[in-house]
Amino acid sequence: MKPILNQTVIRIVNAIDFIEDNLHQKLDLKLVAEKASFSPYHFHRLFSIVTKETLTSFITRKRIEKAAPLLIYKTNLSVTEVSEKVGFTSLSSFSRSFKKFYGMSPQEFKKQSPIKYSKICKTKSKNGKVTVLFDQYVCNINNVLNWLKMNTTIQIKEVPKFNLAYVSHQGKIDFIVTAYQQLIKWATPKGLMEQKPLKMITIYHDSVKFSDPNTIRMSACLVLNEALKDKGEINTKEFNPGKCIVTHMELKPHEFQKAWEANFVWMTENGYQKAEQDPFEIYYNNAADHSEGKFIVDFCIPVL
Repeated sequence: MKPILNQTVIRIVNAIDFIEDNLHQKLDLKLVAEKASFSPYHFHRLFSIVTKETLTSFITRKRIEKAAPLLIYKTNLSVTEVSEKVGFTSLSSFSRSFKKFYGMSPQEFKKQSPIKYSKICKTKSKNGKVTVLFDQYVCNINNVLNWLKMNTTIQIKEVPKFNLAYVSHQGKIDFIVTAYQQLIKWATPKGLMEQKPLKMITIYHDSVKFSDPNTIRMSACLVLNEALKDKGEINTKEFNPGKCIVTHMELKPHEFQKAWEANFVWMTENGYQKAEQDPFEIYYNNAADHSEGKFIVDFCIPVL
């Protein structure tokens, strides 16, 4: 099999971005293939090679994974409304697909996961399915919030638009380093790693709580001080997060998961609702250059 060229991957990633931004509408092979500038036949084949999924299964999975946090956090929405919001044409189709993926109906999922008293503590792949386990918080809400208060000051502010160069990554979070290596290899000869201030961003397109760890999609990004005329073999886009909960912290790598959990607890306890935009991290340093091996980072959750 011939290797997949970078430009082909870029066009597939553009199609994925289109899918994720338009899950609420009807998506078919012809429409998505047009967005990637491929014929339907060639797009179907190349999409499966790049993502290891068919287009249909990819769209269904994305819709189900988008529905899960809506069922938990958007308590004002009925199951039917959630189904429609993520693009299912019927409640029966939504319920059938959801149960196949999570092992329980949407109604059961919504009932078993009240925000204040329980959390999803683990997900794992099992025979092609994701098993969801519900349990009590390891530490109570007050302890989580106290830890956050001791380590940072939280702000609610408008985050400006960014011009980004990015490399898409799908798979386990730790392996995103490969995407960053590819991005830096492209950016260095162009002098982009010398920008002042230098900012790198990780955008989480999937929730680590609701997705199979092997299919989580993220973007490794470099903030561009100005738009590129000749971008070469790389993806670029404008990212407009808007109003966000912004938590500035200095953390070691093993503390990132705890920080994200604490921030989402803070969001819920203070009456904010997550917006449609994806959460992200802004890095201001290389941890290797820090005296204590820490990242200086903003955790950002777009909110309504």
